[in-house]
Amino acid sequence: MALQSGEKLPMFIGHIWSKQKSRWTLLGLRLLAFLAAAAATLVMVLNKQTKTFVVATIGTTPVNLTLTAKFHHTPAFVFFAIANGLVSIHNLVMIMMDLLGSKLNYKGFQFPMIASLDMLNLALVSGGANAAAFMAELGKNGNSHARWDKICDKFGPYCDRGAGALIASFLALALMLLISFLSILNHKLVNSSSHNSHNNIIALPN
Repeated sequence: MALQSGEKLPMFIGHIWSKQKSRWTLLGLRLLAFLAAAAATLVMVLNKQTKTFVVATIGTTPVNLTLTAKFHHTPAFVFFAIANGLVSIHNLVMIMMDLLGSKLNYKGFQFPMIASLDMLNLALVSGGANAAAFMAELGKNGNSHARWDKICDKFGPYCDRGAGALIASFLALALMLLISFLSILNHKLVNSSSHNSHNNIIALPN
């Protein structure tokens, strides 16, 4: 007979359904992580504000100074934009690889490669978000010990947009952490289920 009992077929079908459900869940999470990281990158790169200050008055004539705040003036924000840009590209590539399926699964190396890249990008987005958060806190509150003045009271919209980019980046970080956890867990469950299914299915008679 093909199966040991009639109960084996529902178990096998349930395994296939669970595998497909996990796959689409991970795809959805990757899409959200891509959107969050891409949004953080775009908001930070396009963030700019120009403001004119009166620095002195000669007679009745004010002396103006025009300053422009841009993200590339701060190395931490440059790193933030690069890190989130790479994470968004990573998730887009992973989505394409998943849709292509087993064509790229060379001798079972697909999962170790994806897991390693996920962890690398998790560390990357974590470093970028935390570096930018440190500089954002400094810009908002300053540092009286180092005599660094705060700037967010002067460049409010610039700081608000930067805060939005930070929120999107930390969302991408949380999603990457969830993706890495679920991907590893799903791989272990699939391997365990495949091993059990192999033991339960009996070969066809000669």
